[in-house]
Amino acid sequence: MTTYTSPFAGNVIEPSPLSYAAYTITGNTTFVWPINGNTSSNVVASIMEISAGSTSGLSIYMPPANQVSVGQATTIKNTGSVAFAVLTSTGTTICSIPAGLSYNVFVTDNTSVTGVWDIIILGSSGSISANAASLAGYGLYATGSTLNVDYPISTIASGYTFLASDTAQTKLWSGGLGTATLPASASLSNNWFVLFKNNGTGTFTISTSGTDTIDTQASVTYQPNSSSFILNTGSGFVTVGLGVGSNFFFTALTLPLTSGTVYLSTTQASSIIQEYTGSLTGNVTVVFPPVVNLYVVANQCTANGYSVTVTTGVSGGANAVVPAGQQVSLICDGKNFYNSNTTQVGTASTVSLGNGSLALPSLSFSAEPTSGMYRSGPGLINFAILSTDILDISGTGITVNGSGTFTSGVSGGTF
Repeated sequence: MTTYTSPFAGNVIEPSPLSYAAYTITGNTTFVWPINGNTSSNVVASIMEISAGSTSGLSIYMPPANQVSVGQATTIKNTGSVAFAVLTSTGTTICSIPAGLSYNVFVTDNTSVTGVWDIIILGSSGSISANAASLAGYGLYATGSTLNVDYPISTIASGYTFLASDTAQTKLWSGGLGTATLPASASLSNNWFVLFKNNGTGTFTISTSGTDTIDTQASVTYQPNSSSFILNTGSGFVTVGLGVGSNFFFTALTLPLTSGTVYLSTTQASSIIQEYTGSLTGNVTVVFPPVVNLYVVANQCTANGYSVTVTTGVSGGANAVVPAGQQVSLICDGKNFYNSNTTQVGTASTVSLGNGSLALPSLSFSAEPTSGMYRSGPGLINFAILSTDILDISGTGITVNGSGTFTSGVSGGTF
């Protein structure tokens, strides 16, 4: 960096100072330093009052930076009614001075004609204010002379680990089922925070590290459209504003099915009662969004030998087969479907079944819905294997449809 020093005193040589000058500009104006040989009337003074009148869009050009030492400065007050720009000699913007404000403009690097300049905003009537751009940081950005809140938005992938540099960032999830991990709270500043929004179709789980907790738990789960602030307490994390933005109402969906795979939208899956109709021409798989919910699924389809399976589509998740003519209550944990029907231990309870049929017994197996028990008529209980009637029980006895094998013999009665 170049400076100019006196060979006698060793001090920095500055241009002969002009303490004060007032200018009214009517067009773009170029200024010069008060050094020998400059005959221009537009000389830089220590203090300058400059007015552009009411003409907007005007600029003043400062002299070349390499003609003076670093630290060379001038205070410029805008006495007009509109702002004007302050530029380097090569046209690079240094600042724009609004009407009524005063800026101190000074050189910080003089190794080129353009140089490097900085400013101190003095405000109006001599008051001092900081340069907003120099104060901007996490969660703040500068607009003119003011600071404004800023939460930049970016997306994340499943398995993401939050970073210290994510402070005051907004993170969006837009997929299905997803996860993320918070770093150790001790590795972050106590004022670290992040905003999170689940814009996806499945649940998103954020877990802590080590012994940290979030809302006193090891993890929190965000349903679709839910969001919150996540704040570091120094010994863990808390959420502020965590809630479900998409409510699942107790409504019914009637959906015709034929064959193939059917993907439910979030709106369709918001109905707790799911009723399927139509005549099947092939097996049907109904894929639900991977969210935590309770469903009542009624299969009113004409089976024609085909089945209806409900699933989240998540790899490794448990599916449920709903036999034709029947309805089941299912719990989804965001991955698996479980039958919610149960009985309470120690109390008298009954379970009533529909009649069922030979093709689809009323009591069967999810892996083999054509094998089980059904009722073919009054006073009859029938057992089918793969839709074949094998055993009938009535008030008069047992009928075996086919041969029987008895490994220990038969006793009692007359044969």
